[in-house]
Amino acid sequence: MSKPAKSYSFEFKLALVERFLAGETGPDLAVEAGLSSRELLQKWVRGIAGRGADALRPKPRGRPRQPDSPPPAELPELERLRRENERLRAEVAYLGKLRALRAQERR
Repeated sequence: MSKPAKSYSFEFKLALVERFLAGETGPDLAVEAGLSSRELLQKWVRGIAGRGADALRPKPRGRPRQPDSPPPAELPELERLRRENERLRAEVAYLGKLRALRAQERR
C-alpha cells in the first residue's frame, strides 16, 4: 500500500518557490524542506510561471455548485419561506404516519 499524498500549505510552497527564484538550488531546498521529490518544487515553479501564485493554492474539492440554484442567502425571503414551509409540511406528514404506525403496532 502506498502512503497518502502529503499536502503542503500555500505559504510553505510560496516561500520555497521564492527562495528558489532568489537563487537557491532546487535539490538543496527539496532536501531541507523534506519534499517527497525534487520535481515537486519544479512543478510549483512552473505553476507560478504559468498561472501566478494562485497555482499554489489548494484546488476546490467535491462537486461544483449548480449554476441555476443560487446560495440560500441570495434567495428572496418569500421563496425561502415557501421552501421552509414545504419542508415542514413533509416533516409533519412523516411524523403523522410514524405515529399511526406505532399506534397500529400497539393494537
